[in-house]
Amino acid sequence: MRHLKQRSRPPRGRHINRRAAMQIGCLGAAGFGLADVFRARARANGRPVAQETSVVWVWLQGGAPHLETFDPKMGAPSDYRSMIGALSTRLPGIEFGGLFPGLAGVADRMAVVRSFHHTNPDHLGASHYVLTANDNPGGSTQQTRPSFGAITSRVRGANHPGTRIPTFVRLKPTVSFDFDQPLWLGRANSPFDAAGGTRQNLNLHVDPGQLANRRELRHQLDRLRRHVDQTDAMAGMDAFEQQATDLILGQTREVFDLTQEPQTVRARYGGGLGEQLLTARRLCEAGCGFVTLTYGWAPQPSHTPFAWDMHLGPSQPAAPPMVKQLRAICPPLDHAITAFLDDVAARGLDKNILLVVTGDFGRTPKINAFGGRDHWPGLSTLALAGGGLQMGQVVGTSSSRGEFPTSSPVAPKDLMATLFHVLGVPANLQFPDYSGRPHYLLPAGAAAISELL
Repeated sequence: MRHLKQRSRPPRGRHINRRAAMQIGCLGAAGFGLADVFRARARANGRPVAQETSVVWVWLQGGAPHLETFDPKMGAPSDYRSMIGALSTRLPGIEFGGLFPGLAGVADRMAVVRSFHHTNPDHLGASHYVLTANDNPGGSTQQTRPSFGAITSRVRGANHPGTRIPTFVRLKPTVSFDFDQPLWLGRANSPFDAAGGTRQNLNLHVDPGQLANRRELRHQLDRLRRHVDQTDAMAGMDAFEQQATDLILGQTREVFDLTQEPQTVRARYGGGLGEQLLTARRLCEAGCGFVTLTYGWAPQPSHTPFAWDMHLGPSQPAAPPMVKQLRAICPPLDHAITAFLDDVAARGLDKNILLVVTGDFGRTPKINAFGGRDHWPGLSTLALAGGGLQMGQVVGTSSSRGEFPTSSPVAPKDLMATLFHVLGVPANLQFPDYSGRPHYLLPAGAAAISELL
């Protein structure tokens, strides 16, 4: 991993002027008023460091099967190999799952890790492990370490100093569990929740349904702006409240307005996940450092074809066959990511934006008695693209039946170290916890994936 010089901190008590306060202001999480956040940041020490790199994290909640995505193992027995066949890619000798023709065609712009693994088979525990690079002992489901996005926000400042776009944005939550919080890094570094979560009377209200209805979103924001103008509500606000409102009704609002994109671009991305990825690209262009979104989770008991959690059998009596679920969930993912990679490359942003595609774990290599696959942390889907890393390769190998890594094993902490490398976060960075005890953010023994550097 390259040596990254740690940013020096200013002396305690250093005064921050009003303009600096605006530059390092942020949008708070639920229950934390925007004006309060700005006041807190105005009293804080230091300035954010401007960075040009960003991460877009596509979280495959529920556990995408690694054999049906990027490691199909067509030479394995029929009860192991990919149920949906395989496609040749632009990388000689490398195959992807049979429902990913778009990604097969851009494989030279991707790096697929076939040796990504950990040890936690529980949805909650595995999600925490991958999203924070720390496993919870004893099966605890409580978040104990700051998330990657929160770390990015703490290092850079909660808002971009020029555009005041939030540094950390969550486009779609991880449904019932929430492991992207800052903990002892401070509430100011919580994700800007585009599905809600900011101060109610200044909320963007950009849930996934509203993202799919761009016109209604624009009308809602226009009505909010007219209401503020007509009622003279600003008169009762202090300077920090004015700053917060300016942020909501200024450039942040424009970034979420996809009607500003050419129709050809919007058509190329399509709806659903495509719209979210288009929004992510716009956020990164405007200075956002870390964007997360979730794809492919249907909580019980509504087992729709739109889900990765494919046990089948008595535990999922209403679930369609696994192949039917895969035919519903894989093509939109293939289409949206392919459109994103093409768009980012065409705009010359592929060195600046790193796309990460992963989830809580993989699925059992052997198909179970009900025609499904169960939880399997021994191998997991992980694909990356861009970020100035070395693309057009497969990192690591797995056993002939897709059971475990056989070379270059990559753990969540190594993925974290790779993100630090891309984002410019010092590997030796420490922050104090609630008790004042300093903690290294990068776990011991973590190393960036050397093949990508």
